Order: sequence, then C-alpha cells, then structure tokens
Amino acid sequence: MRLLHTMLRVGNLERSIEFYTKVLGMELLRQKDYPKGEFTLAFLGYGNEEENTVLELTYNWGVESYDLGGGYGHIAIEVPDVYKAADDVKAMGGKILREAGPMNAGSTIIAFVEDPDGYQIEFIGADHVRT
Repeated sequence: MRLLHTMLRVGNLERSIEFYTKVLGMELLRQKDYPKGEFTLAFLGYGNEEENTVLELTYNWGVESYDLGGGYGHIAIEVPDVYKAADDVKAMGGKILREAGPMNAGSTIIAFVEDPDGYQIEFIGADHVRT
C-alpha cells in the first residue's frame, strides 16, 4: 500500500494551478474535465504519480469558495532552505502566515504560507529529524 494523493477543492482552478506550479514549483501532471459531473480534476506534484504522492485539485464548476472547516490542518512540503522558500513565496506575492524560524517548543525550522483558497502549507527544512 501507499499514499496516492491529497485532494483539495478549489474555487478557481487556473489560479490554483498557477500558485502550485509557479510559486511552489510543482508540475501539472494531468488534468481532465468531467462534463457529466460538472467538475475538473488536476493532479500536481514534484514527481510522477507512479513513485510520488501528489496533490489533486478538484474544481466543481460554478463553486467559487469553500468553508475549510475546523478539522483541516495543513499540507507539509520539505524544502532545502525554509528561509529561502518563504522569501521566494513573498517575492512572488504569496501570503506568509508564519515567518520562517524554529517551531514552538522545538528547534525544527518551519514556515507557513497560504494558497489562493486559504489552505495552509507548512515548509519544513530538509534537515529535520523524523520522530
């Protein structure tokens, strides 16, 4: 078994694809319209779906926004340098929720950014210790 993807519902597919590809450096792997169901799926990631977990963006035609709810947390992305990754997002006009720095009660360097639909994305340094 393996984890295939995480799905997020988005209110503007083109805007979200632009954010994940241009700001976060993912690649659009595939996209397909489902006219009978009135939705479009787009799969993005840092590598092919056969070997990597990817992100599925679901656009339900005509729905512009969603209530994110209280149970959702965030997506985590490992980056070589959290400070640089956060600075790069800022330079591209992205929203920083938490500046890069040590996590609360720990030493792991993290930062939080927000995508166009309000989903939180955590950057974690590549040198973090998995426990």
